[in-house]
Order: sequence, then structure tokens, then C-alpha cells
Amino acid sequence: MSDKQALKARIKSIKTTHKITSAMELIASAKLNRQKNVMFENRVYASSLQDVLRAILNGDFESDSLYLNGHEKGDVVHMVITSDMGLCGAYNANVLKEVLKLPKDEPLYVLGTKLYKSIKEAGYTIKNEPIGVDGLSYEASAKLIRELLRDYQKGQIKRIDVLFTHFKNAVSFIPEFKVILPLEVKEEAKKYDPLLFEPRSEVVLDDLIEKTCESMVYALVLEARTSEQASRRLAMENASDNAEDLQNELTLAYNQARQASITQEITEIVAGADAL
Repeated sequence: MSDKQALKARIKSIKTTHKITSAMELIASAKLNRQKNVMFENRVYASSLQDVLRAILNGDFESDSLYLNGHEKGDVVHMVITSDMGLCGAYNANVLKEVLKLPKDEPLYVLGTKLYKSIKEAGYTIKNEPIGVDGLSYEASAKLIRELLRDYQKGQIKRIDVLFTHFKNAVSFIPEFKVILPLEVKEEAKKYDPLLFEPRSEVVLDDLIEKTCESMVYALVLEARTSEQASRRLAMENASDNAEDLQNELTLAYNQARQASITQEITEIVAGADAL
């Protein structure tokens, strides 16, 4: 195959790749918009739940809840949120980098199937079977955290945190750890109106904390999924731009080769004519 033919075949291949990456970019953009809407809508519920919790904690009573005070017994448990698919830039690589910093004697619960095998092969103990994170429902994530809450109450776990990817904006998403238990409720300057609870607020507190933990985990799942789609959209955009640049370079090289071939043919004709 001549250089011109090789360049022509490569240009055709790059054009096909460009069509695929452009289509995947459009799909990721549409999914990102939908996922952001779901994430923001869920924040309204999560924020309201935490406001009620803060209102209780600002009351005049001392709570001996393990959910707030913690204990020294048991394991430190990490929930890790990854993706189910690849082609999302450095999203999974950044999560895996943070996982590999964790002590190998601390058990993990992994949501998302993409890194499940890699984490297991790295020597970590994963306590759950593979769970897909794409389309994971509130009920499914709540069931998992409820099992951990029972172990926490029994003293088998002393801390639970979640490794997720924080969505800052459409081009910035960073892996972070969020402590779920013991619960850390930051005091705020906001003044809460007195609320009446039935039964008493001390009795309601543990149930409310459990609901808050379920809400927090699901909110982090939604944020991680939003970050995944943003990362995939950005990766496909970069791939499309690179394909376009490469296509232009190859087209230029092809035209130069074609021009050189024509010049050589003309030179040979002229040389043949002079020989006559």
C-alpha cells in the first residue's frame, strides 16, 4: 500500500471515530442534564431533613445516642462509589487512586461494577457482591446503609464513610470522603423555631438520624453519577477535538503527498519529452 493509500485509509478511520465520539458526547450531555436535575431535586429533601435534625439537636437535652457520640470498638468501613462503565476520562482512575491509600484491613462496600475486580485484586476485602450504581434506587442504597447501621449499633463498626466524586461544576469533579457516622452536624447561626415532636424528640432522634444517613448516602450516589456523566461528556469532547485535529493533519499530509506525486509525474513527462 502506498503512502497516499495509507493516509486515505487512516483519514477514513479517524472520520468514523469522530462520528462516534461526537454522538457519545451528545448522549453524555443529555444524561448529565437529567442527572443534575435529579441531584438538585433530591437536595431539597435532604436539606429539609437535616434542618429538622438540627432543630432537635439545638434543644435542651443531652443525647447519649451512639450515632452522635460514637464508640471505640469495631471496624472503620468505607463505601466506595465508582461507575458501571468506562469511557469517562480519569473518573475511575481518580477513585481507585484514593482507594489504594486506604489500609487493607479496613473493609469496603463498593457501589459500581467497573472497579470491583481491580479493588479486589489489590488485596482489599469487599463485603458485598457487585452492585450496579447506574439507576440504583433510594430503596436499594437505603437497604445497604441500614445493614451497616445495625452493625454500628452492635459495636461491630465504629465509623462509616463514603468515597464519592464531588461535583463542583461541569468540568471539575474531585474524589472526596464524607463521614456518615458518627454523625457530624455543624452548628449554624440560623435560629430554629421550637418544634413539637410526638413522641418526644429524644425518642425521635435515632430514627431521624437513620433516615438522614439513608438520605446522605443516596445524595452522594446521585452526585457521583452526575460527576461520572460530566467526566464522560468532557472525555468525549476532548476525543472529538483530538480526532478533528488529527483528521486535519492527515488531510494536509495527504494533500502534500498527492501534490508531490503530481509534481514528480510532471517532472518525468518533461524529462521524457526533453530526451526526445
